[in-house]
Amino acid sequence: MKERILVVDDECAIADLVEVCLTNEGFDAVKFYNGTDALNYMDNEKVDLAVLDVMLPDMDGFSMVQKLRSRFVFPIIMLTAKCEDKDKITGLMLGADDYITKPFSPPELVARVKTQLRRFTRYNAAVPKPNEIDIRGLQINKDNHKCTVNGREVSLTPIEFSVLWYLCSHKNSVVSGEELFEAVWGEKYLDSSNTVMAHIARIREKLGEPPRNPKYIKTVWGVGYTVEE
Repeated sequence: MKERILVVDDECAIADLVEVCLTNEGFDAVKFYNGTDALNYMDNEKVDLAVLDVMLPDMDGFSMVQKLRSRFVFPIIMLTAKCEDKDKITGLMLGADDYITKPFSPPELVARVKTQLRRFTRYNAAVPKPNEIDIRGLQINKDNHKCTVNGREVSLTPIEFSVLWYLCSHKNSVVSGEELFEAVWGEKYLDSSNTVMAHIARIREKLGEPPRNPKYIKTVWGVGYTVEE
């Protein structure tokens, strides 16, 4: 069965371009020009990944990411004409998994889509043996992709789960931002500290961690991050 990609962009030319690129690569691309119609569509249809524009006529892309993350865990890639770091960080902290700045090259978009789908599939695939870590009330299970804190279930995106799993599986060790990025994102580390920081901040928020004194994910300034047993 073809993987279905939701495309939401109010610029018809861009939405059409993305649709054609993805269709030519064998995906089932479904496009909408506003967020409301896209959200209504997902009430009854399964989606494997979403490509969202930040600027939409009825709601901004950040609001839509929040709505999607309250219901779904599939990967989200944001398209943005804005180049400010704060906009990229905002999207990542709200639950987006990646972003592409306009204008973009179609091959890059397709590559990003394939990378996110591959990662999502890998981290949600069943494994033959139980794979669970329990650290002072924080339980994370790779078999069913579940995370709980003192019995309270925490909804994590695939990227967030991968980040937390990597840190927990390397408990009591300090993991640098470079190591974490290359292990989770599977790409060469350039200057992606903002990406890592944004995801760490979002995970801490979901775990209910106080920013100044986190219980689980601690920052070792100038070195990286650690989860202590």
